[in-house]
Amino acid sequence: MAANVQNVIVLFGDSLTQWSWRTGGLAQRLAADYARKLDVLNRGINGYQTKWAIPVLKQISAKQHEQLHVPKVELLTIWFGANDAAPPPSPQHVSRDEYMQNLTYLIDTIRSPTSPHYSPRTRIILITPPPVNSFQRPERNFDMTKSYAEAAKTTGAALRLPVADVWTEIWEASGKDEKALEKYLCDGLHLNAAGYEIVYNSVMSIIEEKYPEIHYDKLPMTFPPWAEIPKD
Repeated sequence: MAANVQNVIVLFGDSLTQWSWRTGGLAQRLAADYARKLDVLNRGINGYQTKWAIPVLKQISAKQHEQLHVPKVELLTIWFGANDAAPPPSPQHVSRDEYMQNLTYLIDTIRSPTSPHYSPRTRIILITPPPVNSFQRPERNFDMTKSYAEAAKTTGAALRLPVADVWTEIWEASGKDEKALEKYLCDGLHLNAAGYEIVYNSVMSIIEEKYPEIHYDKLPMTFPPWAEIPKD
């Protein structure tokens, strides 16, 4: 039989990631697709922004290096920006420039050969924050969140990293009508099943185009199908 340790997909982000175990969410759908192929670890942390995320990623990465025979991270999604874009004086606010610096630091933590957490086999997808509906969430600013989504795309392009531009995709799906975003946002900030559908499709499109070798259709099952097990 194949080894009984499955490698993993790690979803790293804020509450948009944490809540993606909900029905129709990104984590739930990936876990179903990759059953018996890759395990999905949800490391979404409600309320966090990129500054607070840096030591967390180091802890996650350190555990991958502490022991032999532990699952390897095949894919890492990084999805921050919704809280970084909280207007000041919110304690969650991170300036746009620092947000870009922090994203670069998070990515370099995994990709740089000089990093103690270097993992050359780990593929990375950067996800932009989605648009906000300030009619539902008046404390949030639509244009500010758009600016942070653009910053995520700029960072990804500079680092030659694929970016799931869910801000643009959800905005276009709404007909570019802020009030119509309620179809995709349950409370003006967090996604419902329709919003996660767009995120899922965006992530899977990147896997198909950039990382086809880890598409679930290309991976063998960890354990053989029952019909292939030798019969006594």
